[in-house]
Formats: sequence, C-alpha cells, structure tokens
Amino acid sequence: MKWRTIACLMTIFATSSACAADGQKAREVFRQMDRNGDRALQFTEIQAARAGMFDRLDTNRNDLLDNGEARTALERMQEARMLQSVGTDGLDLQGMDANRDGRISRAEFSQFIPDRLVRADTNGDRALSLSELRALRRH
Repeated sequence: MKWRTIACLMTIFATSSACAADGQKAREVFRQMDRNGDRALQFTEIQAARAGMFDRLDTNRNDLLDNGEARTALERMQEARMLQSVGTDGLDLQGMDANRDGRISRAEFSQFIPDRLVRADTNGDRALSLSELRALRRH
C-alpha cells in the first residue's frame, strides 16, 4: 500500500484533515473501510482498518509497535509532505499503550479510537456519518 493511502487512512481514523487534496482517494478509502455499505464508519470498521495498518507499521514483524517504527512511519509521511494533513494523534503510542509497557500490541493499536473521533460522534452511535466526518474535516 502506498504511503499516501496510509496517510488517508490515518487521517480518517486519527485526525481531522481528510486528504482534501486527493478527494477521490479519500472517497475510495472510505468505501473500502465502510464494509457494510451504510455510508458511515462504525468504530468497529475503523478498528478493522487499524488492524490492517498495524501490519504495515510493524516493520520488524514482532507483533509489537515500538517508538522507532512509529517514528519511521511519521518520517516517511513527512518526506512525502503528508505530515501536515495527517498529524500525529493516530500514532499516539502513550495513549494506546494500555498496559504501559512502552510498546503497542496489535490489540492495543486496533482497539484505539482517538479522542477526536469519539468527540466527532455527536449522536453517540459509535459510528461516524458522512456529516460527522465532514464536520471533523473542517475543524
């Protein structure tokens, strides 16, 4: 998977700026994540996408994500000039590290829903509708 697509995925389930420069790619990623086709992203769909992303970030294949791997991912995005639109809360290791061992397991990474997405779910249905996603992108 190309880093631009990974950045779009991270944007959708991590931060606000949803790849505005590449709206078609953002729509494609949304459709891929929207497994049940209801035009909303359930938190379970976001978690499934994050599980897939874990495999791409876990470069040493030890089933743990460490600071070095997260830093490498951020550096690649920065090199590709995506860091501004992506931000870093999707790779908030401290926030994801439930057992506080300094590493992120697949379960910790995939189950993590950034606070920004929880707040964007204005009706509390544990899903992000298109209107909630648009509002998130504007902020």
